[in-house]
Amino acid sequence: MKDPLERLLESLPGRRVLVIGDVMLDEYLMGETRRISPEAPVLVVDVQDMRWAPGGAANVAANVRALGGDVSIVGVTGCDEAGRRLAEQLESLGVRTDGLVQDPHTCTTLKTRIIAANQQVVRVDREKREHPDGRVLKRLRERIADALPGVDAVVASDYDKGVIGKITQEAIALARQKGVVFTSNPKPRNLRWFRGADLITLNQVEAEAAGGVEIHDESAVEKAGSRILKRTGAGNVIITRGAHGMSVFQEGGAVEHIPVMPVEVFDVAGAGDTVVSTLTLALAAGADIVTAARLANFAGASVVRKLGVQTAVPSEIAHLIRQARENGL
Repeated sequence: MKDPLERLLESLPGRRVLVIGDVMLDEYLMGETRRISPEAPVLVVDVQDMRWAPGGAANVAANVRALGGDVSIVGVTGCDEAGRRLAEQLESLGVRTDGLVQDPHTCTTLKTRIIAANQQVVRVDREKREHPDGRVLKRLRERIADALPGVDAVVASDYDKGVIGKITQEAIALARQKGVVFTSNPKPRNLRWFRGADLITLNQVEAEAAGGVEIHDESAVEKAGSRILKRTGAGNVIITRGAHGMSVFQEGGAVEHIPVMPVEVFDVAGAGDTVVSTLTLALAAGADIVTAARLANFAGASVVRKLGVQTAVPSEIAHLIRQARENGL
């Protein structure tokens, strides 16, 4: 007999999701290092391979797509090579990109990770942190208004690059009018723009900043979660706590602590994107928040075992669910 979480996982394909937020391109330069530079006391990496992947809000879209969701995305890119490559990457995955607005006055956020012997040596970021001008904002509003009526859920992915702002509040209002689930992973400084969302997800460091509480035990995390819930008027708040699992706070005061799935952690980059993507699809499929969080816990565990920003794979998630059941977890 299949586990209920496996059945929920199988119900995710075909759910329609709109992703709004700060899109970026992840670039990986991979090679070997055998010497120190004669110019400075730094490693010399002989690059042997290069690859690109969607990052930021675009990685949320990639995760939704990997789980079988039908995805469209709204965000801003520059009129540059990185923006062109990002659109190509998303389109190759089956993500609709007609909601991407090109802004000639900015650049596409590009994160370059240099990796040697399966270890990240350095990361180089190229970006502009500024809010779009009125013309670009108008086009973003139009893209959101066009896409929202045809979706089951909206997720706003905030990397504090400038897209998140008043349009987020407008999108929440539109989603409420149409009965569409609205989830988010905001940065603490932008929390005011997410008031009334169905779900807000934060990691522990973000929750400490948003709740004004140093989290060192369950009592402290409960204090932070209740404060954030009250401050935002959100339907639910989830705080991810790394090795301590995640904590779910529901409107009305119910709290659920979900233990971490014990796996070898290789790289936590992008795990938050995987969690919010899984939560969004599960809620769109009709799951309650605690069940959705349990599934997202397994999805997050499936990606931290891999190097770099990765997407969740349904077969790997199902394997972890079965493994946990067999081990009585």
